[in-house]
This record gives sequence, C-alpha cells and structure tokens, in this order.
Amino acid sequence: MTTGAIIAIVVAALIIIALLAFMLPRMRARARVQKRERELQNRREQVAGEHRAEADARERQASEAEQRARIAQREAEAERAQAGLHQERAGLHEKGMADHELIDDSERDKFAGTSAVSHDRDRDGVDDRREALTGDRHDSDRDGVDDGASRAAGTDDYERGRRDEAIDENDRPARFDRTAMEQRDRTDEPAR
Repeated sequence: MTTGAIIAIVVAALIIIALLAFMLPRMRARARVQKRERELQNRREQVAGEHRAEADARERQASEAEQRARIAQREAEAERAQAGLHQERAGLHEKGMADHELIDDSERDKFAGTSAVSHDRDRDGVDDRREALTGDRHDSDRDGVDDGASRAAGTDDYERGRRDEAIDENDRPARFDRTAMEQRDRTDEPAR
C-alpha cells in the first residue's frame, strides 16, 4: 500500500471517530428522551386507565343509587296508597257502612236489628250500602222512582213515557193533555 492510501484510511478513520464522538452523545441523549417519552406515555395510559376504572365504578354506584331511589319512591307511593286505603276504610267505619266487618257470623243474633245486620231497607236483595257506593239502584230513567217498585205497582214504561212527555220542562201540564181532551169530548157529546 502506498503511503497516500494509508494516510487516506487514517484520515477517514479519524473523521469517523470524530463523527462518532460528536454524534454518539446526541444519539444517546435522543435515546434517553425517547425512553423517557415511552415511560411517560406508559404512565399516562396507566393513570388514564385508573381514572376510567374509577369513573366506571362511580357510574355503577350512581346507577345503583338511582335504582335504590326509584325503589324507595315506589315504596313510598305504595305506602301512600295503603294510607289512602286505610283512610277510606276509616271513613266507611265512621259512616257505619262497614259494620258488618265488625261482627262475626256467630254474633249476628246478638246484633240483630242494628245497622250492622240490616242494610237492605228496600228489600230488593242488594245491600243498600253497595247501592250507595256503586249507584246500582233500580232507577234507570233517573226520575227518582225505583223502577222495580213501579213495575210491581203495575206502571209500565209506556205509561210512564206518556206521562213524562205530557209534562214540559217547567213541570206544567203540556198544552194538549189527552186525558183532559177526552173528558171534554165526552161532556160535549149530545145525549141520544
């Protein structure tokens, strides 16, 4: 080898060593920074995962609390309904409409003749208290007369309808009363 080639090799080696000496610390620094960035990214992901897990746990707790609150609200509504039911029953007892609940069947003779035993004053087979509560009376035309009693007396629907049509809204006889006209015609007829 010639001296020029050896010098060129030595100069090239010195340049490579100088570049390595100059670039190596920068490459190491860059590698350290990248390592720290990866570590920081791992920590971020770990902390974010912990926060998400905590958020999910709190969300579940909030859902459970809301469900317990809905259950408590429904229980409160049920209690209010029960209270209303007891108020209604108290009102029935105060009015004497539930006296039959106060005595046993074995005590019926003892309380005979009291309001606890007899509640069928119109003797239609239906308890008057039930009629008062349900409106189950025998007054289908709502004229204040029990239809069962009027049928028993022989008044049929046709006759009642004629009578009702003959009375106008002011409870006065109608302009033409058939019975009055018939009586007048009979008196006007000449005797034969």
